[in-house]
Amino acid sequence: MAEKTIPILPCSTLQPVLDFYTALGFEVTFRQKSPNPYAVVERGGIELQFFGLKQYDPASSISTCYVVTDDVDGLHEAFRTGLKAAYGRIPTRGLPRIGALKDMSYGVRQFLMTDPGGNCVRVGQPIGDDPHHRPAPQETFARALHHAALFADSKDDPAGAAKILDRVLALVDERPTPGQLLRLLVLRADVAGRLGDEGTAAKALAEADAAAGRLTPEERASAGDDLDRLEELRD
Repeated sequence: MAEKTIPILPCSTLQPVLDFYTALGFEVTFRQKSPNPYAVVERGGIELQFFGLKQYDPASSISTCYVVTDDVDGLHEAFRTGLKAAYGRIPTRGLPRIGALKDMSYGVRQFLMTDPGGNCVRVGQPIGDDPHHRPAPQETFARALHHAALFADSKDDPAGAAKILDRVLALVDERPTPGQLLRLLVLRADVAGRLGDEGTAAKALAEADAAAGRLTPEERASAGDDLDRLEELRD
């Protein structure tokens, strides 16, 4: 037997959602207006289906699905390129948006993107055999980064991540390494933007730029994902 699971996701209107996925390189393979709005998009082995719901509020959406790939870096880059061509920038806040590419503590390298309908599509590639969460580190800043990343990029809870980051960035008796400081500030700017807190986002970005300038070549090499995200957040 051969089975296939296809997510069916809601949206208030189809066209902005279809435009978004077209920018990502998907093809609209089916569309109907009646008796109810419905559409299908496909890209390689990925198929997503959407239905229109007039009273649906994208900003309150909790709908999500997971796409497993063997080239998450390639998809992330392709999606960013397509979105920049379509929107003039890579959208990192509001709707739609695309998140950072990160190695998560449960054995996947992934990113989140949210379409104009408020649907969060998680795209990931296994990088380990154990899907359970690794224990949180004991060191103060590594532990904060561990938990904040889970809130921001797994639970999609930027407010929860912000609380963790603000608490650890306010410490005066302990200080992070330069690489840790960069990661903390980039993530703080990221979640502030998602929350619409432009003042905090701008402050964190300025501090992250300064932190990036103090990295050694070796530290810069290991901070590639965070430096890429910093560049995106500046737009």
